[in-house]
Amino acid sequence: MISSIIFIIILGAAGFLFYKNVAFIRRNIMLGKKVKPSGDSSERWKTMIKVALGQSKMTARPIAGFLHILVYAGFIIINIEVLEILIDGIFGTHRILSFMGGFYDVLIGSFEVLALLVIVACAIFLVRRNILKIGRFHKPEMKKWPTTDANLILIFEIALMMAFLKMNAADQVLQARGVEHYINAGSFPVSSWFLVPLFESYSDSFLIFVEKAAWWFHIVGILAFMNYLPYSKHFHIILAFPNTYYSKLENKTQINNLESVTNEVKLMMDPTADPYATPATDAPVEKFGAKDVTDLTFIQLMNAYSCTECGRCTSECPANITGKKLSPRKIMMDTRDRLEEVGKNIDKKGKDFDDGKALLGDYILEEELLACTTCNACTEACPVNIDPVSIIMDLRRFLIMEQSKAPAEWTTALTNIENNGAPWQFSQSDRLNWKNEA
Repeated sequence: MISSIIFIIILGAAGFLFYKNVAFIRRNIMLGKKVKPSGDSSERWKTMIKVALGQSKMTARPIAGFLHILVYAGFIIINIEVLEILIDGIFGTHRILSFMGGFYDVLIGSFEVLALLVIVACAIFLVRRNILKIGRFHKPEMKKWPTTDANLILIFEIALMMAFLKMNAADQVLQARGVEHYINAGSFPVSSWFLVPLFESYSDSFLIFVEKAAWWFHIVGILAFMNYLPYSKHFHIILAFPNTYYSKLENKTQINNLESVTNEVKLMMDPTADPYATPATDAPVEKFGAKDVTDLTFIQLMNAYSCTECGRCTSECPANITGKKLSPRKIMMDTRDRLEEVGKNIDKKGKDFDDGKALLGDYILEEELLACTTCNACTEACPVNIDPVSIIMDLRRFLIMEQSKAPAEWTTALTNIENNGAPWQFSQSDRLNWKNEA
């Protein structure tokens, strides 16, 4: 009874803390502008099922994709057993779902195989990151915490799976000995292979301690893991689903037009419009582009929190490959870091507090923005449909249209387009003169 009370208290505390952390992130995301997502809802649901649930874009890199699917499927499916652990923890029972008989044996056996595969996959990921040192994991933005975060989560997953197997191994030996409370249930193909032989020489009391300790470590570890997610890049486990639902469905290279500019053009083309009409005094001043995170849309801010930091975007970016400072992954990480800072400022100082900082300039430099070719290779490569180019474009629009900081080469090209209808310094009447030279 005491054990059940302690378990309920831990479960309630973990649930409350998780709710509080998720509410903070949701509030931050909703600081962004409201926009209508592209496409109809049926198309968005199909995209979410295909990309987030089906992991369709992970297999573009077969080795990493296969290993990730193992970890994803293994960790999610194994945690179906958490339902049984929760019931056992609350009511003080043991393997309460064992009434399912042979199906229960199949479930536990498959969970053990998946646990082993998760351990192997996570070990390979650790080797790839820390021994083979795959290039995309060692870019400048991946120093210190991002690397530590990735390693911690892999080690933690291995520890959780090992606790699961140790719990089953001790349970199996106690079942075979007919110890009270340990009913005969489950199939243990993995733990019986390499852990049971180690446990058979120990006393019942020690094995009961091992089984209980592994049980508590496994469930408390899962609750701790759940509350670690909001502080980690691994929150994409949850946000990948809404992020792909709201992702861009039209052509990836299609850049959206600014509504404010479109309205100006329509006004110029409307013969009935009065160009000298005084605008309403209470109308908000239009801002071109984005300077800080609150100028972005909620979808862009969700993108930032959904970033897995896998680096596929940066490894495909032609600007980054040629040595320029631009890294699409850094754009997303900087946006998330700034949004976290703004959220904490709101909690401490109020919504109107201005810390004198902005995403543009303090986090993301002009050099990074100007290096982007808008090829959208980053968006195409992202396994959860994040769109770094949309943020780059909005920041660049502010830089050029609000601060007039376009490079001289760009200014010349833009002037030529305005005057001649093309980037080159030839009038439209002379555009086909090259034919006469042929």
